Amino acid sequence: MSVELTTLKMNHAPGGDINHGYTSSEGVDVRDTGPTNVSQMPIHVASGKEDKEYFTGCTMLADKIQTAVGVVFSKHGNEIKFVIKLFLLLMYFAYFGYAMYYKFGDEGSIRLLVCSLLGVMFLLIHIFQRLGRSTIGTFSQKGGLNCKGLKKTRRYIHRFLMVAVFVSLSVYIILDVLLDYPQNAISIAGLLIYVFIFYVFSKSPAKVNWRPVFWGFAIQYIFALIILRTNWGYKAFQWLGDRITEFLNHSNAGAIFVFGELYTNHLFAFKVLPMGVFFYAVTSVLYYLGVMQVVIKKMGMFLAFCLGTTPAESLNAAGNIFFGMTDVPVMIQPFLEEMTNSELHAVMTGGFATIAGSVMGAYITFGVPANHLISASVMSAPAALAISKLAYPETERPKTKSNDYDKMGKSTDRNIIEAISSGASKSVKVIVAIAVNVMAFLAVLEFVNMTLDWFGDRVGIDHLSFQLICSYVFYPIAFFMGTDVPDCRRVAELIGIKTFTNEFVAYTELSHLIENKKNFTDYTAHWNSSSDWYYRGEDIILPYVNQTLKNGIISEKSEVIATYALCGFSNFGSMGIFLGGMSALVPSRRGDLSKLVLRAMIAGNVACFLTGCIAGLLYKDQGST
Repeated sequence: MSVELTTLKMNHAPGGDINHGYTSSEGVDVRDTGPTNVSQMPIHVASGKEDKEYFTGCTMLADKIQTAVGVVFSKHGNEIKFVIKLFLLLMYFAYFGYAMYYKFGDEGSIRLLVCSLLGVMFLLIHIFQRLGRSTIGTFSQKGGLNCKGLKKTRRYIHRFLMVAVFVSLSVYIILDVLLDYPQNAISIAGLLIYVFIFYVFSKSPAKVNWRPVFWGFAIQYIFALIILRTNWGYKAFQWLGDRITEFLNHSNAGAIFVFGELYTNHLFAFKVLPMGVFFYAVTSVLYYLGVMQVVIKKMGMFLAFCLGTTPAESLNAAGNIFFGMTDVPVMIQPFLEEMTNSELHAVMTGGFATIAGSVMGAYITFGVPANHLISASVMSAPAALAISKLAYPETERPKTKSNDYDKMGKSTDRNIIEAISSGASKSVKVIVAIAVNVMAFLAVLEFVNMTLDWFGDRVGIDHLSFQLICSYVFYPIAFFMGTDVPDCRRVAELIGIKTFTNEFVAYTELSHLIENKKNFTDYTAHWNSSSDWYYRGEDIILPYVNQTLKNGIISEKSEVIATYALCGFSNFGSMGIFLGGMSALVPSRRGDLSKLVLRAMIAGNVACFLTGCIAGLLYKDQGST
C-alpha cells in the first residue's frame, strides 16, 4: 500500500536530536526509526512506500540564527527597545529642526511646533513621574518619608491654595468683569442657586467634601477665563477648532467614494454621519498605540491631584472629554465591580455632562462654533465631578488605590489595520443609533406639537406646542445663566428639547438660529434701514431677497451660552442607553445603577448649566476679546 507523505513535523530535543512525526493523507501515523542524530542522518529522496526526508544546511543555519536572535532579545530586549526609540526620537528632532529652518512662519510650521511641544511635554512628564516614583520609594524605604506629616502638609497646602484662588478669582470678577459688564452678575446668582439647591437635596449634606466641589468649579472657571477673557486663549482655541474641523473634513473623501459627488444633497446622512465613522477609526488606532491611554491618564491624574477624587472617577472624567458615555466605562471596567455608589454616580454624571468627539464633528458641521464646543467638553469634566460630589458625597471607603491609573483596559486589536477595521465596525452601532433617534424624536415631536395645537385650538390658544411650553418652564434656567432677556425663551426652548428629546435635535435647532444670524448680518450689510426688514411674529422678513428667517435670531452671547448649556448627553432617552451599557459591563451592580441613573442625569444637566453660567459670567464681545 502506497503512503503519500503530506506533513513533516520536527521537534527539537536537547542535544540536537530530532523526533520525527509524519501524518499520511489516509490518517496513518508514520514514524522514522532511523538515526536521530543530525550528523548521522542521511539525505534521501521519497520514493514509493519509503518515508524520505531531507534537512538542508540552509534550514539549520536559519534555525541557529533565529535561536541566537531570540537569546539576544531575551537578555537585552529593554536596551534594544530603548536604542530604537532613541534613534527614532533623534530622527524626528532632525526632521523638526530642518522643517523649522526650511519654512517657518506659516500655519503649517505653527502646527508642527505645537504638536512637537505637546509631545515633548508628555514625554518629560512621563520621565519625571517614573523618576519621582522611584525616588519616593527609595526615600520611604530609608525611613525619610513621614506619611502622617506629609498628609498634614498637603492638607495645609490645599487649604492655602483654596483661599488664595478664591480671593484671586473674586477680585478678578469684581474688577475686570462686573465693573465692565455688570449685567453678567446674574450668572453668579445662577451658580449660587444651583450649589444651594444641590446641597439642600444632597444624598448626605453632612458628608459633603467641599474640596472637589471647590476645585471642580475653580478649574472650570480658570479654563473659561483663558478662553473667553484672553486674546491668546481665544485665538488658540479658535485655531484648535479650525484644525479639528479640517481633520474631520477628511471624512468627505470616503463619503464621495460611497455616495458620489452630490452627497451634500443629503447633508446629515452622507456628510455628518460619515464623520463619526472616521473619528471612531482614528481613535481606535490611537487607543491601539496607547496614545489615548497616556493622555487620559495624565489628565485624570491632574484632576485627582486637584479634586482629591479616586483614580476611577478621575480617569472617567478625563475620558469623557474624548469618548461617549458608553465608551469610557469600557476603559475603566476593572474598577466598576468594586466602586462605591458615590463613584458610580460620578461616572454616570460625567457621561451625561459631556458629548463624544464623534458627534462633536456633526455639531461643527451644523455651524456651531468649534472652539466653544471643545472648551465646553473640557470644562464640563471637572464640573461634573464637582456637582456629583455635592449631590452624592462619598460615605464609604473606596477600594481603589491612589496608584491604580494603569488598570485601564487595553486594545484587543493585533495591528493597526485591525484597529481601523474594528473602530469603523464599532461606529456602526453609534451611527445607526444617532440616525434612528433623530428620525424618531423629530417625528414624535411633530406629533406632540400637532396634538397640542389641536387641544389649544379647542380653547382658543393658537400655536400651542412643546417648544412654547418649554420656553416658559425653562425660562428661569436660561435667565440665570445670563442669557440676554429677549432670547431667554428661545434658549429655554432649546434646553427643553435637549432634555426631553436629545441634544442632537437641540443643536439642529440652534444651528438654524446661527444660520439666521449669518443671513441677517449679510443682508443688513447691504440694506440696513429699518424699513428694509421687519418682524412677523417671531420671524424676520427680508423682502429684498424674499427670505423668511423662521424664529428670528439670538445675540452672540445667547448663542455662546446655549452652546455650552446643550453640550451633554443628559436627557431621558440617554438614561436607557447608559443604563443598558453599564449593566452589561457590570451586571451585579444593576440595582445600584437603576437607583442612581435619574439623579445622575439631573446632575449632568446641571453641570452643563453651570458651564453655561461660567460662559455667561465671563462673556464679552468677540471684537474686544
